[in-house]
Amino acid sequence: MRAVVQRIRDGSVTVEGRITGEIEKGLLVYLGVGKEDEKKDLDYMIEKVLGLRIFEDENEKMNLSVMDIGGDLLVVSQFTLYGDARKGKRPSFTDSASPQIGEEFYNIFVNEARNLGVKVATGEFGAHMDVKYTNDGPVTILLDSKKNF
Repeated sequence: MRAVVQRIRDGSVTVEGRITGEIEKGLLVYLGVGKEDEKKDLDYMIEKVLGLRIFEDENEKMNLSVMDIGGDLLVVSQFTLYGDARKGKRPSFTDSASPQIGEEFYNIFVNEARNLGVKVATGEFGAHMDVKYTNDGPVTILLDSKKNF
């Protein structure tokens, strides 16, 4: 699995003119599922995202997680994180999971975060979405469950 995680002050997702999710302070998580991903990749990503220490403590040091600050998650499905543009100019998405598997893993990620007490707002899987947010910092972290980066 891959994720682009951004520390945000606020954010929202709109689909066809209606807001499907919005949060205050927390993390915007663009989440992509690869065709080789398994349950261990999902477990890794949930633990990593929720434990990522990118919020400042009282000494202005990035030392707190979204769980520590009681922040929210805005999770947006993003199969294009598996786009491979090394050859030519049109990305190949052959490493992305099928829509069925992608949606299953996406839903499990969202539900497990909720089960851990995090407020989670979402986009709409497979839809064209407008995402608005205020990046705080900016702070943007790339995660890959296979640890490719």
